[in-house]
Amino acid sequence: MSMTDPLGDMLARIRNAQMRYKSTVVAPASKLRGWVLDVLADEGFIRSYEKSVEADGKPIFEIALKYYEGEPAIREMRRYSKPGRRAYSGSKELPQVRNGLGVAIVSTNRGVMSDAKARELNVGGEVLCTVF
Repeated sequence: MSMTDPLGDMLARIRNAQMRYKSTVVAPASKLRGWVLDVLADEGFIRSYEKSVEADGKPIFEIALKYYEGEPAIREMRRYSKPGRRAYSGSKELPQVRNGLGVAIVSTNRGVMSDAKARELNVGGEVLCTVF
């Protein structure tokens, strides 16, 4: 069965695993998911991730979650642009998450990056999700 929102599925897996204080979580692999995980790792919301292959040959990501003083590093993670309602923003209109404490992940013509880097490069694009 096909999945309507693969990125939303990965975000839900991460959110659910952190609510149960799991150390790792597994999600199916794709290029977009890998790029989003790169931004999450660079911004310090997850420890790391590895790409591996299941026994049946399907690629997966093993995501190592991050905790600080017993609490999850990610307090809130929301899908901003959805398959039924895409949300695009110019470089000047990119959302600021919690006055700059959080990160908006943006898919631009120069790749997937954080909102701060997109403002620095003066590019806009599709706002995929917000993380705090």
